[in-house]
Amino acid sequence: MADPAAPDSTTSNASSAASADAATTPPVVTPVPKRAWGDEEDDDVGDAGDSSSAPSEYMESLKIQDEKTLEEPEDSNITAVTTGDTPYSSASTFEDLNLSPEILKGLYVEMKFQKPSKIQAISLPMILTPPYKDLIAQAHNGSGKTTCFVLGMLSRVDVNLKAPQAFCICPTRELAMQNIEVLKKMGKYTGITSECAVPADSANYVPMSKRPPITAQVVIGTPGTIKKWMSSRKLGVSCVKILVFDEADHMLSEDGFRDDSLRIMRDIEKSSPHCQVLLFSATFDETVKNFVSRVVKDYNQLFVKKEELSLEGVKQYKVICPDELAKIRVIKDRIFELGEKLGQTIIFVRTRNSASMLHKALVDYGYDVTTIQGALTTEHRDKIIKEFKDGLTKVLISTDLLSRGFDQQQVNLVINYDLPLKYESSSEAMKFRSSSQSEPNYEVYLHRIGRAGRFGRKGAVFNLLCGDVEMMRMDKIQNHFNSEVTEVRDSDEDIQAALKTAGLL
Repeated sequence: MADPAAPDSTTSNASSAASADAATTPPVVTPVPKRAWGDEEDDDVGDAGDSSSAPSEYMESLKIQDEKTLEEPEDSNITAVTTGDTPYSSASTFEDLNLSPEILKGLYVEMKFQKPSKIQAISLPMILTPPYKDLIAQAHNGSGKTTCFVLGMLSRVDVNLKAPQAFCICPTRELAMQNIEVLKKMGKYTGITSECAVPADSANYVPMSKRPPITAQVVIGTPGTIKKWMSSRKLGVSCVKILVFDEADHMLSEDGFRDDSLRIMRDIEKSSPHCQVLLFSATFDETVKNFVSRVVKDYNQLFVKKEELSLEGVKQYKVICPDELAKIRVIKDRIFELGEKLGQTIIFVRTRNSASMLHKALVDYGYDVTTIQGALTTEHRDKIIKEFKDGLTKVLISTDLLSRGFDQQQVNLVINYDLPLKYESSSEAMKFRSSSQSEPNYEVYLHRIGRAGRFGRKGAVFNLLCGDVEMMRMDKIQNHFNSEVTEVRDSDEDIQAALKTAGLL
């Protein structure tokens, strides 16, 4: 069975390091060590194969919900840096982009969009205007980045050519499946075909030798699976016009999926030298920006300052707890009791052990919670996500497996039971596993809080802090983003007031 936390690559590893201002020239930084991505205690295991189509029951649960408009902070400051003489004009309507009638119908009828969001208005002319330069795009979580690259892929496909023409590479099985559902809905009237390239569950496994060549025009999947299909000559790349990396900072980071991603990029470049490369993420740390600048040439940029990345609609709080038992009590007696009618909640933990311990503690108290982490089989993961997507469960405990890109609009509360950490070297990783010298992972923190308040909705984040070390890490997060996180006392009155301030009560 393929390692679920690093969906299909034996080289996949932990989340990337701190985000930073894209306007500065990145220094050379010593690479961080490799470790499994998603949660701290993942181990690499063998691969049981790939699946060319995701489980239908799970895919059904990912149906995209209607979203008429995207709300962004009024002072959202998106900066564009272009190269060369190509003129770009911001699009005030989707008609300004010369999209096909079929794509426009998908946007208005299926997606229920009214006009482009700010990032769409700025980035789509860069993506869709010849000579189709590469683009590095960074913007807020929930601001409409997925629509940007999905529109880019749909617009470049020749529907009469039955061959792969657009690739999108994602870090997890869940995100790949989610993105392909967006593409299917947006491209419903185009006749464009698609394929989801993710690790197989046992019910859908087909040996590579028995697979027919891929004729789908858009392929969205995880890097190990796509690389494997390419190596077996089942997935041709000679007609590829556009290559997208979603969560690109992690896809191209030393401790992420860099090896597989570079292999895919180089193989495509050999056969399709004019392929356009789009790199999208909410965060790009200095090391990745430095590396990316050497990989892609003559590219346009779109970014926001790191101080503006934390979402305006999400209120962040910190609750000081004397011990870990108090953390559990705050969750069940304060937050759950007051927030049970507010929607859904994701509780992020750092390790599998913490996930198991917290799950047992809350179940023992009578709460109906589910837990997802890297050691689960793909079938079990799909079942848990489907139940949460369908609203059958209200509380999901997760390692950082779901910190990136997971889109569930009913999530109003995020609880950080543990703050995310990064490690400086493989020896340091063990030495400082629980040490005060472990630095907070600013990038993962930002992605975690971005699970609440999707598309401009209201949301609240509670950081549960125990002891001086966790307080120090929270201070570093505040300083990094130049953003104050309000302290809330452990009382019904203060928690209730915090939820009211967040617009949830």
